[in-house]
Amino acid sequence: LWYVHDRYGVMPWSNIIKPAIQIANEGYKITKLQQKLQEQESKKFERINSKSGIRYFFNNGRPFKDGELFKQPDLAKVLKTISDTGIEDFYKGRTAKLIDADMRENGGLLRYDDLALIPLPIERKPLRKTFRKYLCYTMPPPGSGRTLLFALMMIDTLPVKLMIRNKFRRIHLLCEIFRKAFLERFDRPFDANFFPQVAEKNMLNRDYARKSIAEIVKNVDNKILTSLITEDELVGETTHLSVIDRNGLAVSLTQSIERVYGSKTAAAGLGFLYNNYLLDFEYKQVEHPFYLRPNAIPWATVSPTLIYNNNEIWMAVGSTGSERIISSIAQFLLNIIDNKQSVYNAMEAPRIHCSLGGRVSLESGRFDRSLTELLKDKGYRIDERESYAFYLGAIHAVVKSSHNRFQGVAEIRRDGAAEGY
Repeated sequence: LWYVHDRYGVMPWSNIIKPAIQIANEGYKITKLQQKLQEQESKKFERINSKSGIRYFFNNGRPFKDGELFKQPDLAKVLKTISDTGIEDFYKGRTAKLIDADMRENGGLLRYDDLALIPLPIERKPLRKTFRKYLCYTMPPPGSGRTLLFALMMIDTLPVKLMIRNKFRRIHLLCEIFRKAFLERFDRPFDANFFPQVAEKNMLNRDYARKSIAEIVKNVDNKILTSLITEDELVGETTHLSVIDRNGLAVSLTQSIERVYGSKTAAAGLGFLYNNYLLDFEYKQVEHPFYLRPNAIPWATVSPTLIYNNNEIWMAVGSTGSERIISSIAQFLLNIIDNKQSVYNAMEAPRIHCSLGGRVSLESGRFDRSLTELLKDKGYRIDERESYAFYLGAIHAVVKSSHNRFQGVAEIRRDGAAEGY
């Protein structure tokens, strides 16, 4: 925990955290998207009695405007303490005590001993399957890497020509592939600690993937959709970071505090927001592995992914956007691998999402009206979004070529950036 290791040596933790301290102290300019989100969430911030979120993240009580400088000096102090003394300070030191005091003062449930009992980071063996000729590694439960892999495995059984020849058939197939993947996820919510011991994992079985796609292809043109009653309005906002260095060390990191600006409350004297990840627990089915109970963990849709070509790292990729993470990454890979698009064009391409309940979200101005009508005729509920919709995920990816050159791309639908050093 003090050092990051790679094959070429050791880097002290303090070196890694130093740029974050600098940004927190010196600040950065608020983007148009951040201004929009602060204005959108301002009423929810106002509902918090302590107004702590407003105090730390607004500008003198009002949302920041595009281009205004935002600084976090209290956060910089916390990061400096962690840099000097290690992460133990957050869980057992002064920072933990300040969190405890803040919780007691404002009616929160978290206590010092809760923080002290948090285990060291858990290492889990990644899931892996091939898609086309590439080997994909992704996150096991409680993440949703297996949902992504199951969708890719179903697509992988279809000829490339079938997926690029007829645009309507391709989109219709993708809608049903996404629905089937989400159905499997909700039907098999394995406990993260139990999952490695389960012998029969249908979602990662190629024969099962073939049977599933065969059923979809058989019925996709002649059956009106049977709409399922589901919670398909799921929302959640996340951050993703993809990195590859010249030595082949790669990171795909998806991080979330659940909804936009989390709980809208900030730790007094510490300057960071508390999350509201309790929303991702199950509340109704007591037997559910992610039911809210002592020592429970929430399940998530995050699917950070590393992709290899001939045993060499080729791509680090991930997305944000709750369930749209799965559909965004799948379409991005299809655009690059099957349609031979550049990473930018693959990210920028028109995007759709289909929920388990048959609700198709699409960028209406970028698809033919005939497509919308055909989907309606099949029984789908159409959710028309603006062009480059924030709702439809946010790809962040780095690709390494055989000549040791790199291409990076950050989502046009949000406000990320791609940089090289």
